[in-house]
Amino acid sequence: MKNYPKNIGINFHDLTKRYGTPLYVYDANKIEFQYKLIKKYFFYIENFKINYACKANTNISILNFFKKLGSGLDTVSIQEVEIGLKAGFKPKEIIYTPNGVSLSEIKKAIKAGVLINIDNLSLLEQIGHENPNYPIGIRITPNIIGGGNKKISVGHINSKFGISYYQLPNLKRIVENTGIKVEGIHMHTGSDIIDLEVFLQGAYILLNVASSFNELKYIDFGSGFKVPYHKNDTKTDLDMLGVFFKQKISRVCKNIKIVFEPGKFLVSESGYFIVKVNVIKHTTSTVFACVDSGFNHFIRPMFYDSYHQIDNLSNPSGKLRSYTVVGYICESDTFCVNIKINEIREGDILCFRNAGAYCFSMSSNYNSRYRPSEVIIYNNKSFLIRRREKMQDLLKKMIEIDIG
Repeated sequence: MKNYPKNIGINFHDLTKRYGTPLYVYDANKIEFQYKLIKKYFFYIENFKINYACKANTNISILNFFKKLGSGLDTVSIQEVEIGLKAGFKPKEIIYTPNGVSLSEIKKAIKAGVLINIDNLSLLEQIGHENPNYPIGIRITPNIIGGGNKKISVGHINSKFGISYYQLPNLKRIVENTGIKVEGIHMHTGSDIIDLEVFLQGAYILLNVASSFNELKYIDFGSGFKVPYHKNDTKTDLDMLGVFFKQKISRVCKNIKIVFEPGKFLVSESGYFIVKVNVIKHTTSTVFACVDSGFNHFIRPMFYDSYHQIDNLSNPSGKLRSYTVVGYICESDTFCVNIKINEIREGDILCFRNAGAYCFSMSSNYNSRYRPSEVIIYNNKSFLIRRREKMQDLLKKMIEIDIG
Protein backbone atom coordinates (compact mmCIF):
# COMPACT_ATOMS: atom_id res chain seq x y z
CA MET A 1 0.00 0.00 0.00
CA LYS A 2 1.35 3.42 -0.97
CA ASN A 3 1.92 6.07 1.68
CA TYR A 4 -0.94 8.47 2.19
CA PRO A 5 -0.24 11.72 0.28
CA LYS A 6 0.94 14.63 2.43
CA ASN A 7 -0.95 17.14 0.28
CA ILE A 8 -4.53 15.98 0.62
CA GLY A 9 -5.99 18.78 -1.48
CA ILE A 10 -8.43 20.22 1.05
CA ASN A 11 -9.11 23.92 0.57
CA PHE A 12 -9.62 24.96 4.19
CA HIS A 13 -10.23 28.61 3.31
CA ASP A 14 -13.18 27.66 1.11
CA LEU A 15 -14.53 25.50 3.91
CA THR A 16 -14.29 28.31 6.48
CA LYS A 17 -16.10 30.67 4.10
CA ARG A 18 -18.85 28.11 3.67
CA TYR A 19 -19.12 26.73 7.21
CA GLY A 20 -17.47 29.36 9.43
CA THR A 21 -15.09 28.83 12.36
CA PRO A 22 -14.36 27.08 14.62
CA LEU A 23 -14.75 24.02 12.44
CA TYR A 24 -13.86 20.34 12.58
CA VAL A 25 -12.88 18.79 9.23
CA TYR A 26 -12.40 15.04 8.68
CA ASP A 27 -10.72 13.40 5.70
CA ALA A 28 -12.69 10.19 5.04
CA ASN A 29 -10.10 9.00 2.53
CA LYS A 30 -7.52 9.01 5.34
CA ILE A 31 -9.89 7.01 7.57
CA GLU A 32 -10.28 4.48 4.76
CA PHE A 33 -6.50 4.35 4.29
CA GLN A 34 -5.87 3.64 7.99
CA TYR A 35 -8.54 0.94 8.07
CA LYS A 36 -7.07 -0.84 5.05
CA LEU A 37 -3.57 -0.47 6.55
CA ILE A 38 -4.50 -2.60 9.56
CA LYS A 39 -6.18 -5.13 7.28
CA LYS A 40 -2.96 -5.30 5.26
CA TYR A 41 -0.76 -6.15 8.24
CA PHE A 42 -3.09 -8.91 9.47
CA PHE A 43 -4.39 -10.26 6.16
CA TYR A 44 -3.17 -13.79 6.98
CA ILE A 45 -5.59 -14.15 9.92
CA GLU A 46 -8.61 -15.83 8.41
CA ASN A 47 -11.02 -14.84 11.18
CA PHE A 48 -9.95 -11.24 11.83
CA LYS A 49 -12.17 -8.31 12.82
CA ILE A 50 -11.62 -4.58 13.31
CA ASN A 51 -14.07 -2.90 15.67
CA TYR A 52 -13.87 0.89 15.55
CA ALA A 53 -13.66 2.31 19.10
CA CYS A 54 -16.35 4.90 18.56
CA LYS A 55 -15.71 6.89 21.73
CA ALA A 56 -12.96 8.54 19.66
CA ASN A 57 -15.63 10.16 17.47
CA THR A 58 -19.29 9.17 17.64
CA ASN A 59 -20.68 11.21 14.76
CA ILE A 60 -23.26 8.93 13.16
CA SER A 61 -22.02 9.69 9.64
CA ILE A 62 -18.53 8.50 10.59
CA LEU A 63 -20.02 5.36 12.14
CA ASN A 64 -22.00 4.78 8.95
CA PHE A 65 -18.78 5.13 6.93
CA PHE A 66 -17.05 2.48 9.07
CA LYS A 67 -20.05 0.20 8.56
CA LYS A 68 -19.55 0.47 4.79
CA LEU A 69 -15.84 -0.32 5.19
CA GLY A 70 -16.79 -3.58 6.92
CA SER A 71 -15.86 -2.58 10.46
CA GLY A 72 -17.57 -3.65 13.63
CA LEU A 73 -18.08 -1.28 16.56
CA ASP A 74 -16.52 -1.05 20.01
CA THR A 75 -18.74 0.83 22.46
CA VAL A 76 -18.45 1.79 26.13
CA SER A 77 -21.95 3.09 26.93
CA ILE A 78 -25.52 2.11 26.15
CA GLN A 79 -25.87 5.41 24.28
CA GLU A 80 -23.01 4.46 21.96
CA VAL A 81 -24.71 1.10 21.44
CA GLU A 82 -27.92 2.88 20.44
CA ILE A 83 -26.11 5.24 18.04
CA GLY A 84 -24.37 2.23 16.50
CA LEU A 85 -27.68 0.47 15.94
CA LYS A 86 -29.09 3.63 14.33
CA ALA A 87 -26.01 3.75 12.08
CA GLY A 88 -26.96 0.32 10.74
CA PHE A 89 -24.71 -2.04 12.69
CA LYS A 90 -26.25 -5.38 13.55
CA PRO A 91 -26.31 -6.21 17.27
CA LYS A 92 -23.60 -8.88 16.96
CA GLU A 93 -21.37 -6.39 15.11
CA ILE A 94 -21.27 -4.28 18.28
CA ILE A 95 -19.14 -5.05 21.34
CA TYR A 96 -20.14 -3.24 24.53
CA THR A 97 -17.32 -2.94 27.09
CA PRO A 98 -18.49 -0.60 29.87
CA ASN A 99 -16.82 0.33 33.13
CA GLY A 100 -18.51 0.91 36.46
CA VAL A 101 -22.06 0.85 35.07
CA SER A 102 -25.20 -0.40 36.78
CA LEU A 103 -26.82 -3.76 36.22
CA SER A 104 -29.78 -1.96 34.64
CA GLU A 105 -27.54 -0.64 31.84
CA ILE A 106 -26.15 -4.13 31.26
CA LYS A 107 -29.72 -5.42 30.98
CA LYS A 108 -30.43 -2.84 28.26
CA ALA A 109 -27.43 -4.12 26.32
CA ILE A 110 -28.65 -7.70 26.76
CA LYS A 111 -32.07 -6.66 25.46
CA ALA A 112 -30.38 -5.04 22.45
CA GLY A 113 -28.60 -8.32 21.73
CA VAL A 114 -25.05 -6.97 21.48
CA LEU A 115 -21.81 -8.65 22.54
CA ILE A 116 -20.87 -7.72 26.09
CA ASN A 117 -17.54 -7.65 27.92
CA ILE A 118 -17.81 -7.54 31.73
CA ASP A 119 -14.96 -5.98 33.72
CA ASN A 120 -15.78 -6.72 37.37
CA LEU A 121 -16.62 -9.79 39.42
CA SER A 122 -19.69 -8.33 41.13
CA LEU A 123 -21.54 -7.64 37.88
CA LEU A 124 -20.42 -10.97 36.45
CA GLU A 125 -22.02 -12.80 39.37
CA GLN A 126 -25.22 -10.77 39.16
CA ILE A 127 -25.56 -11.38 35.43
CA GLY A 128 -24.72 -15.05 35.92
CA HIS A 129 -27.63 -15.49 38.35
CA GLU A 130 -30.13 -13.46 36.28
CA ASN A 131 -29.09 -14.25 32.69
CA PRO A 132 -26.87 -17.37 32.73
CA ASN A 133 -27.77 -18.23 29.12
CA TYR A 134 -26.62 -14.92 27.68
CA PRO A 135 -23.01 -15.39 26.48
CA ILE A 136 -20.59 -12.72 27.65
CA GLY A 137 -16.92 -11.75 27.37
CA ILE A 138 -14.51 -10.97 30.18
CA ARG A 139 -12.23 -7.93 30.27
CA ILE A 140 -8.91 -8.95 31.81
CA THR A 141 -6.43 -6.52 33.35
CA PRO A 142 -2.94 -7.85 32.52
CA ASN A 143 -1.37 -5.76 35.32
CA ILE A 144 1.17 -4.04 33.09
CA ILE A 145 1.99 -0.39 32.51
CA GLY A 146 1.08 0.50 28.95
CA GLY A 147 0.14 3.69 27.12
CA GLY A 148 1.67 7.09 26.54
CA ASN A 149 1.09 8.53 30.03
CA LYS A 150 -0.65 7.66 33.30
CA LYS A 151 -3.95 9.20 32.23
CA ILE A 152 -4.27 6.83 29.29
CA SER A 153 -2.67 3.76 30.88
CA VAL A 154 -5.51 1.42 31.86
CA GLY A 155 -3.97 -2.05 32.19
CA HIS A 156 -2.01 -1.69 35.44
CA ILE A 157 -2.82 -3.43 38.72
CA ASN A 158 -4.51 -0.39 40.31
CA SER A 159 -6.61 0.43 37.26
CA LYS A 160 -10.37 0.69 37.65
CA PHE A 161 -10.69 -1.24 34.38
CA GLY A 162 -11.00 -4.99 34.04
CA ILE A 163 -10.61 -8.07 36.22
CA SER A 164 -7.04 -8.75 37.27
CA TYR A 165 -5.65 -11.98 35.91
CA TYR A 166 -4.54 -12.68 39.49
CA GLN A 167 -8.26 -13.03 40.22
CA LEU A 168 -8.65 -15.84 37.69
CA PRO A 169 -9.51 -18.44 40.40
CA ASN A 170 -12.34 -16.20 41.67
CA LEU A 171 -13.49 -15.61 38.12
CA LYS A 172 -13.61 -19.31 37.30
CA ARG A 173 -15.48 -20.04 40.53
CA ILE A 174 -18.24 -17.54 39.62
CA VAL A 175 -18.49 -19.03 36.13
CA GLU A 176 -18.82 -22.53 37.56
CA ASN A 177 -21.35 -21.52 40.24
CA THR A 178 -23.61 -19.54 37.92
CA GLY A 179 -23.18 -21.52 34.71
CA ILE A 180 -22.72 -18.32 32.71
CA LYS A 181 -21.33 -18.81 29.22
CA VAL A 182 -18.00 -17.08 28.51
CA GLU A 183 -17.51 -16.60 24.76
CA GLY A 184 -14.78 -13.94 24.70
CA ILE A 185 -11.68 -12.61 26.46
CA HIS A 186 -10.66 -8.95 26.18
CA MET A 187 -7.88 -6.58 27.23
CA HIS A 188 -6.82 -2.98 26.64
CA THR A 189 -3.49 -1.84 28.09
CA GLY A 190 -3.72 1.84 27.16
CA SER A 191 -3.44 4.37 24.38
CA ASP A 192 -0.36 5.57 22.47
CA ILE A 193 1.58 2.30 22.70
CA ILE A 194 5.29 2.87 22.02
CA ASP A 195 6.87 -0.16 23.67
CA LEU A 196 5.54 -3.08 21.66
CA GLU A 197 7.05 -5.56 24.11
CA VAL A 198 4.61 -4.36 26.76
CA PHE A 199 1.66 -4.97 24.43
CA LEU A 200 2.98 -8.41 23.55
CA GLN A 201 3.42 -9.23 27.24
CA GLY A 202 -0.26 -8.45 27.71
CA ALA A 203 -1.13 -10.60 24.70
CA TYR A 204 0.65 -13.61 26.25
CA ILE A 205 -1.21 -13.08 29.52
CA LEU A 206 -4.51 -12.90 27.64
CA LEU A 207 -3.75 -16.17 25.84
CA ASN A 208 -2.94 -17.81 29.16
CA VAL A 209 -6.31 -16.73 30.56
CA ALA A 210 -8.06 -17.83 27.37
CA SER A 211 -6.73 -21.37 27.85
CA SER A 212 -9.00 -21.65 30.91
CA PHE A 213 -12.15 -21.42 28.78
CA ASN A 214 -13.15 -24.07 26.27
CA GLU A 215 -15.88 -22.38 24.22
CA LEU A 216 -14.34 -19.03 23.26
CA LYS A 217 -15.49 -17.41 20.02
CA TYR A 218 -13.25 -14.34 20.13
CA ILE A 219 -10.14 -12.89 21.74
CA ASP A 220 -10.07 -9.07 21.73
CA PHE A 221 -6.57 -7.63 22.07
CA GLY A 222 -7.77 -4.04 22.35
CA SER A 223 -5.65 -1.46 20.59
CA GLY A 224 -3.95 1.78 21.64
CA PHE A 225 -1.82 1.93 18.50
CA LYS A 226 0.15 5.18 18.45
CA VAL A 227 0.05 7.63 15.56
CA PRO A 228 2.70 10.33 14.96
CA TYR A 229 1.90 13.83 16.20
CA HIS A 230 4.84 15.60 14.59
CA LYS A 231 7.40 15.02 11.83
CA ASN A 232 9.89 12.90 13.79
CA ASP A 233 7.42 11.33 16.20
CA THR A 234 7.28 7.59 16.89
CA LYS A 235 4.39 5.27 16.09
CA THR A 236 3.39 1.71 16.88
CA ASP A 237 5.30 -0.73 14.66
CA LEU A 238 2.40 -2.59 13.06
CA ASP A 239 4.76 -4.48 10.77
CA MET A 240 6.52 -6.06 13.77
CA LEU A 241 3.20 -6.67 15.50
CA GLY A 242 1.86 -8.36 12.39
CA VAL A 243 4.87 -10.70 12.24
CA PHE A 244 4.43 -11.59 15.92
CA PHE A 245 0.75 -12.43 15.49
CA LYS A 246 1.54 -14.51 12.43
CA GLN A 247 4.23 -16.51 14.27
CA LYS A 248 2.63 -16.82 17.70
CA ILE A 249 -1.04 -15.92 17.90
CA SER A 250 -2.55 -17.26 14.68
CA ARG A 251 -1.33 -20.79 15.46
CA VAL A 252 -2.98 -20.84 18.87
CA CYS A 253 -6.23 -19.19 17.78
CA LYS A 254 -7.06 -21.11 14.61
CA ASN A 255 -10.81 -21.35 15.26
CA ILE A 256 -11.19 -18.16 17.30
CA LYS A 257 -11.89 -14.69 15.96
CA ILE A 258 -9.04 -12.21 16.54
CA VAL A 259 -10.30 -8.69 17.28
CA PHE A 260 -8.62 -5.28 17.43
CA GLU A 261 -10.52 -2.17 18.51
CA PRO A 262 -8.59 0.90 17.28
CA GLY A 263 -10.03 4.37 17.65
CA LYS A 264 -7.32 7.00 17.57
CA PHE A 265 -5.33 5.06 14.96
CA LEU A 266 -8.28 5.14 12.56
CA VAL A 267 -9.48 8.73 12.92
CA SER A 268 -6.89 10.94 14.65
CA GLU A 269 -4.83 11.91 11.60
CA SER A 270 -7.96 12.40 9.51
CA GLY A 271 -9.08 15.35 11.63
CA TYR A 272 -8.31 19.06 11.44
CA PHE A 273 -9.59 21.73 13.80
CA ILE A 274 -9.83 25.13 12.13
CA VAL A 275 -9.97 28.37 14.12
CA LYS A 276 -9.64 32.10 13.45
CA VAL A 277 -7.31 34.45 15.33
CA ASN A 278 -9.29 37.08 17.21
CA VAL A 279 -6.43 39.17 18.55
CA ILE A 280 -2.66 39.21 19.02
CA LYS A 281 -1.72 40.22 22.56
CA HIS A 282 1.79 41.18 23.69
CA THR A 283 2.98 41.02 27.28
CA THR A 284 6.47 41.67 28.62
CA SER A 285 7.59 38.14 27.75
CA THR A 286 4.88 36.43 25.69
CA VAL A 287 3.02 36.89 22.43
CA PHE A 288 -0.46 35.42 22.66
CA ALA A 289 -2.48 34.41 19.63
CA CYS A 290 -6.07 34.41 20.94
CA VAL A 291 -8.44 32.30 18.83
CA ASP A 292 -12.20 31.89 18.53
CA SER A 293 -12.30 28.60 20.45
CA GLY A 294 -11.08 27.08 23.71
CA PHE A 295 -10.81 23.88 25.70
CA ASN A 296 -14.60 23.67 25.49
CA HIS A 297 -14.01 22.52 21.90
CA PHE A 298 -10.48 21.08 22.06
CA ILE A 299 -9.51 19.88 25.53
CA ARG A 300 -6.71 17.38 24.81
CA PRO A 301 -3.75 19.83 25.22
CA MET A 302 -5.07 20.92 28.64
CA PHE A 303 -6.30 17.50 29.79
CA TYR A 304 -3.56 15.20 28.51
CA ASP A 305 -0.72 17.70 27.87
CA SER A 306 -0.92 16.44 24.31
CA TYR A 307 0.91 18.03 21.42
CA HIS A 308 -0.95 19.08 18.29
CA GLN A 309 0.87 20.69 15.39
CA ILE A 310 -0.54 24.13 14.59
CA ASP A 311 -0.21 25.57 11.07
CA ASN A 312 -0.96 29.11 9.94
CA LEU A 313 -3.02 28.49 6.82
CA SER A 314 -3.24 32.19 6.03
CA ASN A 315 0.51 32.87 6.08
CA PRO A 316 2.32 29.54 5.46
CA SER A 317 5.48 31.26 4.19
CA GLY A 318 5.69 33.86 6.95
CA LYS A 319 8.70 34.23 9.21
CA LEU A 320 8.74 31.78 12.12
CA ARG A 321 7.95 33.47 15.42
CA SER A 322 7.16 32.17 18.92
CA TYR A 323 3.53 32.20 20.01
CA THR A 324 1.45 30.95 22.89
CA VAL A 325 -1.90 30.02 21.36
CA VAL A 326 -4.81 30.45 23.77
CA GLY A 327 -8.58 30.28 23.68
CA TYR A 328 -11.44 32.52 24.76
CA ILE A 329 -12.53 30.53 27.83
CA CYS A 330 -12.52 32.51 31.07
CA GLU A 331 -9.72 30.59 32.82
CA SER A 332 -6.37 29.04 31.84
CA ASP A 333 -7.01 27.90 28.30
CA THR A 334 -3.72 27.16 26.56
CA PHE A 335 -3.17 25.09 23.42
CA CYS A 336 0.62 25.53 23.23
CA VAL A 337 3.35 27.60 24.90
CA ASN A 338 6.04 29.49 22.97
CA ILE A 339 5.83 27.35 19.84
CA LYS A 340 7.34 28.56 16.56
CA ILE A 341 4.62 29.20 13.99
CA ASN A 342 4.66 31.20 10.75
CA GLU A 343 3.90 34.82 11.67
CA ILE A 344 0.33 35.11 12.92
CA ARG A 345 -1.86 38.15 12.28
CA GLU A 346 -5.33 39.01 13.50
CA GLY A 347 -7.88 37.30 11.28
CA ASP A 348 -5.53 34.50 10.22
CA ILE A 349 -6.83 30.93 10.00
CA LEU A 350 -4.99 28.32 12.08
CA CYS A 351 -5.19 24.55 11.75
CA PHE A 352 -4.71 22.02 14.57
CA ARG A 353 -3.68 18.60 13.29
CA ASN A 354 -4.56 15.16 14.71
CA ALA A 355 -8.01 16.44 15.64
CA GLY A 356 -10.07 13.43 14.60
CA ALA A 357 -10.01 11.50 17.88
CA TYR A 358 -11.18 12.55 21.35
CA CYS A 359 -11.62 16.17 20.31
CA PHE A 360 -15.20 16.94 19.33
CA SER A 361 -16.34 13.91 21.35
CA MET A 362 -14.94 15.57 24.51
CA SER A 363 -16.33 19.03 23.73
CA SER A 364 -18.77 20.93 25.94
CA ASN A 365 -20.82 24.10 26.24
CA TYR A 366 -18.63 25.56 28.96
CA ASN A 367 -19.03 29.36 29.22
CA SER A 368 -22.30 28.77 27.29
CA ARG A 369 -20.36 28.60 24.05
CA TYR A 370 -21.81 26.82 21.04
CA ARG A 371 -20.18 23.62 19.85
CA PRO A 372 -18.81 23.89 16.29
CA SER A 373 -19.79 22.34 12.99
CA GLU A 374 -18.31 19.12 11.66
CA VAL A 375 -17.57 18.53 7.98
CA ILE A 376 -16.32 15.40 6.26
CA ILE A 377 -14.42 15.29 2.96
CA TYR A 378 -14.57 12.27 0.67
CA ASN A 379 -13.13 12.20 -2.83
CA ASN A 380 -12.79 16.01 -2.78
CA LYS A 381 -16.45 16.60 -1.87
CA SER A 382 -17.46 18.17 1.45
CA PHE A 383 -20.49 17.18 3.51
CA LEU A 384 -21.85 18.87 6.62
CA ILE A 385 -22.31 16.17 9.27
CA ARG A 386 -23.11 18.40 12.26
CA ARG A 387 -24.48 21.92 12.18
CA ARG A 388 -23.15 24.63 14.45
CA GLU A 389 -25.19 25.05 17.60
CA LYS A 390 -27.41 28.06 18.21
CA MET A 391 -28.97 29.62 21.29
CA GLN A 392 -32.04 27.38 21.07
CA ASP A 393 -29.73 24.35 21.39
CA LEU A 394 -28.44 25.67 24.71
CA LEU A 395 -31.91 26.49 26.03
CA LYS A 396 -34.06 23.63 24.71
CA LYS A 397 -33.36 21.25 27.63
CA MET A 398 -33.58 23.93 30.32
CA ILE A 399 -36.79 24.44 32.32
CA GLU A 400 -37.35 28.08 33.23
CA ILE A 401 -39.29 28.60 36.45
CA ASP A 402 -39.95 31.56 38.71
CA ILE A 403 -38.31 30.34 41.94
CA GLY A 404 -39.37 33.38 43.97
